[in-house]
Amino acid sequence: MSSNNIRNFSIIAHIDHGKSTLADRMLEHTATIEKRKMKEQVLDSMELERERGITIKMQPVRMTYRDHSSGETYILNLIDTPGHIDFSYEVSRALKAVEGVLLLVDATQGVQAQTLSVLDMARAENLIIIPVINKIDLPSAAIDKVIEEVVELLGCDPADIIKVSGKTGAGVPELFEAIMRGIPAPAQVASVPTRALVFDFEYSTHRGVIVYTRVFDGSLKKGDSITFAASGEKFTILEVGTFAPFKTPVETIKAGEIGYVVTGIKQAGGTKVGDTLMGTKEPVTAIPGYMTPSPVVWASIYPEGQDDFSLLRQALLRLQLEDSSLSFEEEASGSLGRGFRCGFLGMLHLEIISERLKREFNLQLIIATPTISYDIKDDKTGETDTVYTPHLFPEDLKNKEVRETWVSVKLILPTDYLNSLMPILHDHEGEIRDMENFGDKRATLTISMPLRELMRNFFDELKSATSGFASFSYERVDKRLADVARLDILINSEVIPAFSRVIARRRVQTEAEEAVNKLKNLLPRQLITIKIQAQALGRILASRTIAALRKDVTDYLYGGDITRKMKLREKQKKGKKKMQQLGKVNIPQQVFLKMMKSAE
Repeated sequence: MSSNNIRNFSIIAHIDHGKSTLADRMLEHTATIEKRKMKEQVLDSMELERERGITIKMQPVRMTYRDHSSGETYILNLIDTPGHIDFSYEVSRALKAVEGVLLLVDATQGVQAQTLSVLDMARAENLIIIPVINKIDLPSAAIDKVIEEVVELLGCDPADIIKVSGKTGAGVPELFEAIMRGIPAPAQVASVPTRALVFDFEYSTHRGVIVYTRVFDGSLKKGDSITFAASGEKFTILEVGTFAPFKTPVETIKAGEIGYVVTGIKQAGGTKVGDTLMGTKEPVTAIPGYMTPSPVVWASIYPEGQDDFSLLRQALLRLQLEDSSLSFEEEASGSLGRGFRCGFLGMLHLEIISERLKREFNLQLIIATPTISYDIKDDKTGETDTVYTPHLFPEDLKNKEVRETWVSVKLILPTDYLNSLMPILHDHEGEIRDMENFGDKRATLTISMPLRELMRNFFDELKSATSGFASFSYERVDKRLADVARLDILINSEVIPAFSRVIARRRVQTEAEEAVNKLKNLLPRQLITIKIQAQALGRILASRTIAALRKDVTDYLYGGDITRKMKLREKQKKGKKKMQQLGKVNIPQQVFLKMMKSAE
């Protein structure tokens, strides 16, 4: 088929605006999937995606569409993308492989903060943008008001906005017409050496690394000798195919098409997204790839048993192949053994990765409290060190300057909730930089705040204070001086690194009391007395004690002289004393996880 009849596009939107549901209707309309095999959110193939109702991984699919007016057949390559801000890197990678996007806006919610964020990504790639309003069938849909918002946002004609329902399929034929008419075909190229952009990976135990690619020049077919431009690794193609929506082998993937390549490479970690596939005998200039994302949140992950350390490394390498925004390096802890310090793009990203490690690789994990990085400058030597883990943060900050990351947060919320928002911003050290009216009785706020405070339940408190009507997106801006301290948790006088955290100095006392109370309720009673202490600023700030389990050693005795019971109790007392000196507290894995969640 001629490249004139190919259309490559993505669906971008704020979370829960109906991208995957609309994709279902498009698959039905083009008969890509038989009706008997159809299910909700068919492109969300991961178990976690279906459980949570969110898209985590981008998913390409190829559809064949027949235009009844012209009688021509078109190939439509759609890449469905996540909506949550933690997975924005997935969106940026998908946009490099397409010529246009459908900007989806919920008719009941209107333009949201993440809508603005993904729109900026699409504009940066100079993509054609087709505005689409979804969920028009709902009784609460405010179609006219949302049209005004979209027109104000894009400066488009109201007639150019496509109105659809991902649930009923209304408006989907008109949407296909807009795609044919609005999104350009891939650029025509002469017969040149092969160049293809790698935008995603998958790992198969039997077939090795599977590359998701967009071919820009030339073609790819089974038996071709191919080289990764950046890594230099060479391989012979075992199979090429397209997503329909499941992997379907084909003879050739030509310029302008999106498909997969089975490499047979069994070693994960040798290649990265953004690399270019090219013919081994015909080297070409690499296609500009992707910037490596910088982690926002760090957490240390340890296997519950050190025998699983190698398995954990292998699991992280496999996940990093599919999710290149995940970073990790080995570290060791005196009490927890060997593990990995991992970097994530947000708290949801951390939660999803840890859950996948447990489900897909059957690993039992200990996850230390998440934190951000701090730059610590020694005023005497002038040297600056970056600290990623709380237990390495210095206790004594004399003659030291600490800097932390600040973010610019964009909020969109109804003006009626502005008064409820102010106490939350004060508590989280937020500074309002700009405010303007947006749409009907809604305001857009630009706020600066420490990333540390954004992680401290800011999103949950925001949703609670605004009855769920607020939306937000954020980006890192700079680093500023930080007034923070390290809080350690001691159990029977031993510091537990997994519970250490860096917090605002003004909240040290409150956080100390909350931590020891939480831990007292979580730790099960044991045969020895457990003393829980919170230490910061060079002193103990809070303390709690869990009494030891006690067995009545005289229970089986009946009658006789009282000295018999006294001897047994004295013997038990000596044993307890020895056990208290030599015994260690066993901390169940669930306690680490619950303490981590309490610190979010």
